[in-house]
Amino acid sequence: MDKVKSLLEALDKTEKATGKTILDITTINDLRDVEQSGSLSEKEKTALHNYEGYRIKKLNEAVDEEDFHNKYKLLQALANLSPHEEFLGEKYQPPTTP
Repeated sequence: MDKVKSLLEALDKTEKATGKTILDITTINDLRDVEQSGSLSEKEKTALHNYEGYRIKKLNEAVDEEDFHNKYKLLQALANLSPHEEFLGEKYQPPTTP
C-alpha cells in the first residue's frame, strides 16, 4: 500500500510542478506506441531506453516470485502514469563504462 501511496504522491507532485494532469503528459507507454512509427526524438528514445534498463535492473533484483510480480506491477504503473521526462534523470541512466 505504501508503494501505491508513493505513486499517487508522485503524480500529485508532477501535476503541481508541471501544471499538467495525467491526461496531458506523454508516458513511456505512449512512447512505445509512437515508436512503432519510428518518429521519436532523441530525448524520447533516451527516456525509453533508460526506462527499459531500469525495469530490467529492478526485476532482476527480485528475491522471489511474489517480489517479482509486485515489482512488475509497480513498473507497469510507472510506464502508464509517469511523464517520460522522469526517465531522463540521473537515477535512471545506465552506468557508464570506462
